[in-house]
Amino acid sequence: MFTGIIETLGEITKLEREGGNLHLTIASEITPELKIDQSVAHNGVCLTVVGIDKKEYTVTAVEETLLKSNLDDLVLGDQVNLERAMILGTRLDGHIVQGHVDTTAVCSKIEQKDGSWYFTFSYRPAKGQVTIEKGSITVDGVSLTVVNSEDDRFSVAIIPYTYDHTRFKHYRVGSRVNLEFDVIGKYVARLLGK
Repeated sequence: MFTGIIETLGEITKLEREGGNLHLTIASEITPELKIDQSVAHNGVCLTVVGIDKKEYTVTAVEETLLKSNLDDLVLGDQVNLERAMILGTRLDGHIVQGHVDTTAVCSKIEQKDGSWYFTFSYRPAKGQVTIEKGSITVDGVSLTVVNSEDDRFSVAIIPYTYDHTRFKHYRVGSRVNLEFDVIGKYVARLLGK
């Protein structure tokens, strides 16, 4: 489980295919604190550390993960949002994030508003994938509050700190991002048959 509060950014240093799997090697300041078999969220996707070498570590994304996320879009030098699994018994600053990406969305609009930014993301709606105004959404692993909600799009407001310390500064209209809808909302939608 994660909170959606990004710890740091990592840089892709190696991408290697093995059958339907993709091995990603990432350089990060948190590498010395990682252990084999530990879970780390990469742009919101929970992946297991399978190798560590000095300042770099390796994780593997299986075909199912690649089909539902934007990890297959990554190239050498790209930055990824990183968050280690939460520690039980501590403050939960974001919201409950499983690290199980539901789908991807495309950035359809970016507006600068007096020192902050409004980002609009469009997606293909599916059963259980709902947003509500003032509800939670995870974009590339970042816990955010929905500002405007429609059936196939939503907007979020980004403060300067989030803009500077996550991948948001790299997004352009057309950028593809990972979405994880609020787990409580998904359960409610399922109970209501939506």
